[in-house]
Amino acid sequence: MSKRKLPKVALGARPGVQGDLSPRALQRWSPDVRAAGTDEASISVLDPIGADPWGEGVTVRRIEAALRRIGAQPVTVNINSPGGDFFEGLAIYNLLREHAATVTVNILGIAASAASVIAMAGDEVRIARAGFLMIHNTWIMAAGDRHALAEVAEWLAPFDATAVDIYAARTGIERDDIAAMLDRETWIGGQAALDQGFADSFLPADAVGLAGNDKEAATMRAERKLDLLCARAGLPNAASRALKRDLKGGMPGRRGRSCWAKSPRKSSSERRSASWSTAS
Repeated sequence: MSKRKLPKVALGARPGVQGDLSPRALQRWSPDVRAAGTDEASISVLDPIGADPWGEGVTVRRIEAALRRIGAQPVTVNINSPGGDFFEGLAIYNLLREHAATVTVNILGIAASAASVIAMAGDEVRIARAGFLMIHNTWIMAAGDRHALAEVAEWLAPFDATAVDIYAARTGIERDDIAAMLDRETWIGGQAALDQGFADSFLPADAVGLAGNDKEAATMRAERKLDLLCARAGLPNAASRALKRDLKGGMPGRRGRSCWAKSPRKSSSERRSASWSTAS
């Protein structure tokens, strides 16, 4: 379908509120999945949406700069993202919707939450056979007392309605049915995405690749995902760093556990700045 038929989103901001990652999406995301090949008219959405703690991530400024560089020519957007800041995702959706030329979206791995909204902005949406979309109600972090949180819930309702409008316009599914899918957090596999109208065609198998075998780069990607998972579990940054030091140290003969489960008490000679371990 033409992206011109998709609704434009009216954006708003609220102090003390920011989008957040779904833990399930983050766990299912494989950061090594990417396009087998790209060109100068390609944009990669291969990280969480919005600025992350390291100043990286997929932001509207980054996408805007890429579109300026590409100019008024067809663009391909390659997506493998666990989602993130829903409001940043809506802003990126608006940019792609307004692009002067054709936008082709390739869902290489997962397009979850805010990334699924971005994916809807393509004139053509292609998905890997093993790819997934995930849609749910707006997922945020907010601070305040019960009155403030009640106001936030009321403020969020139009954004959920906007998401319903976007998915319904793309798929032709009734709005009430889409709303029910958002309420229960729905994962949509490749074939189901085609059957339901979230995607138009499958990606060729050779269009999806993995990051290079560079060990240092692979380690950095794994560490970033570990940092995100531990942040979602409430682990302090210092403890997360200590966890990575433990992992790099090897500790043969020990089986790891989740980053939110404490390790057995160590002797004073073994004790480090924090005693946390990760699943192996």
